Amino acid sequence: METFQIIFLSLIQGITEFLPISSSAHLILPSQVLGWPDQGLAFDVAVHFGSLIAVLVYFRKDVWHLICDGLGGFKTGQFSDEGRLAWLIVLATIPAGLVALAFKDFIETHLRSSAVIAATTILFGALLWWADVRGERRDDIGKLDWKKALMIGAAQAIALIPGTSRSGITMTAGLMLGLKREAAARFSFLMSIPVITLSALLKTYELLGTDSAPWGSIFLGVVLSGISAYLCIHFFLQFISRIGMAPFAIYRFLLGGILIGLLLAN
Repeated sequence: METFQIIFLSLIQGITEFLPISSSAHLILPSQVLGWPDQGLAFDVAVHFGSLIAVLVYFRKDVWHLICDGLGGFKTGQFSDEGRLAWLIVLATIPAGLVALAFKDFIETHLRSSAVIAATTILFGALLWWADVRGERRDDIGKLDWKKALMIGAAQAIALIPGTSRSGITMTAGLMLGLKREAAARFSFLMSIPVITLSALLKTYELLGTDSAPWGSIFLGVVLSGISAYLCIHFFLQFISRIGMAPFAIYRFLLGGILIGLLLAN
């Protein structure tokens, strides 16, 4: 890839990772719409790792308490709210891990296409808007139980299909289960930590066995995506309670419509 392409894709991924508009779609589409060379999953995972660093830094105090209280509960036999939340995040991660193990090759081979992205972008954009309008938005994150966490985790597994948006589908599920917008967003962001970590470690292990890994591009992608993702988290959490999900749903409709138009034109 050219340096401009690396910068563009890294910034786009960082901005879109935590917005409900699908970062994977925005990484796949340039190669298909603009004719750029496909950056491959190694670069995709690298820029996701940059996003992981961003969420760890932004929620560093929360993450520390989650780890300490989650593990400390085994010593005392009692779990604090943060300790319970830590294990709910672990539970919510299991469905995506199982689906990834079972269908990873099929998804990479058959579902990284503009047609799939167009369909999922519109479909899950409509579902996001519906959940935001019809959701009761009454509960804080402390109201989550293991059943609700598992349902949000099952929704996260669907996000392995490009165009769905991991943050979008988990926020949608949270809103449908009665969470407030800020609570749904916070749980979604915290849920991203184990998923992105496992994905990045697996791909890094695969890259270590090759001699052609584009390490320079990967490093630049990590840095740029991390910076843009950190800024995105900060501003998203500040404004989500006021702006709601409608702007993101409308963006998804427009993007899906443009993709359908390009497909029909070709």
